[in-house]
Amino acid sequence: MRSSWKKAFLDSFLLKKTFIKKIQKSYKTPKIWSRRSCIPGFLVGKKVLVHSGKIFKSVFITREMVGYKFGTFCKTRRFTFKIKTKK
Repeated sequence: MRSSWKKAFLDSFLLKKTFIKKIQKSYKTPKIWSRRSCIPGFLVGKKVLVHSGKIFKSVFITREMVGYKFGTFCKTRRFTFKIKTKK
């Protein structure tokens, strides 16, 4: 939990004007590598691609997600089921 007096952490590229313009035009889904950044309010209603360490996973941002980190909604493990075969 981050202290309230420190404010939310945002990586510098999330605050750049070019990134914000890219989202507003919405011709491309923005890719986000920074899983440690908090989700800002201007991304509500947008779809972003969050890097899971190997691939990008699609995440739709809702109002309830603002303030949480991007990594919370993009799991890094892929679960596979092992099927036993009869001999």
